[in-house]
Amino acid sequence: MSTKKRILFIAQEMSPYLDLSEYAAMVNKMAIKSNEAGLEVRVIMPRFGNINERRHRLHEVVRLSGINIVIDGDDYPLIIKVASLPNARLQVYFLDNEDYFKRKAVFNDDDGTFYDDNAARMVFFCKGALETVKKFGWPPDIIHCSGWMTSLIPVYLKTAYKKEPVFAHSRTVYSMEPNSFKEKLGATFLKKAVISNQIKEKDLELYKEGTNAALNKGAAKYADAVVLTSDKADKKIVDELKTEKGKIILPFKKDNEDLADYIQLYHQLLGAK
Repeated sequence: MSTKKRILFIAQEMSPYLDLSEYAAMVNKMAIKSNEAGLEVRVIMPRFGNINERRHRLHEVVRLSGINIVIDGDDYPLIIKVASLPNARLQVYFLDNEDYFKRKAVFNDDDGTFYDDNAARMVFFCKGALETVKKFGWPPDIIHCSGWMTSLIPVYLKTAYKKEPVFAHSRTVYSMEPNSFKEKLGATFLKKAVISNQIKEKDLELYKEGTNAALNKGAAKYADAVVLTSDKADKKIVDELKTEKGKIILPFKKDNEDLADYIQLYHQLLGAK
């Protein structure tokens, strides 16, 4: 039985599979550095249609696939694929679904229009990621979320998944990136985001505007620690976080090659001295 502490990265992007921003490379580095620091590491991300399965050697994990994710009363099959991260002995799991992730573009169509089902895609991914961990039977000590598409994970862990034994000791980190979209997620967003009887719309009050800023605000509120990924972080949200007792905030550092502050943050959350 492994005595290693476990860290799960849930990310909307990660090099070399998908680079939407500079932070994709950071997620790659964080996973590798954590692995080198003696943590047991796994990564979960969406299998967007522009991720080349052949080049990256993705293959379906049949024993994990077959879960149905219910969103607003409709069932969506969850297909789970896996690849080994190049130059590292750790696995990356990709969540796939015909309706949500087969299209070749990520968040906008060829005309640059924000997909009208991005809210449902986010709910599917967040719920799917947590259901996948349950199926693993692999209790993570730390769950580090990055990207707005992961922003519901912290609130779900405090509500809908609060009593799940696999998450009983999980601490959450949210990497707050600068806003990357100007649209809103739509009028039915909150209804879709209520994924069980253990979560109410009032739990999602901070998210209700459906803007990128609102998603960041909600995730940062429910996470145990917040990482600022840029000097362009929303100052209003950061100032509010600083008033919260017990909230750990990792400031942005431009030169951060060794990621020592990240590893230190993880050990702080794990209770290491």
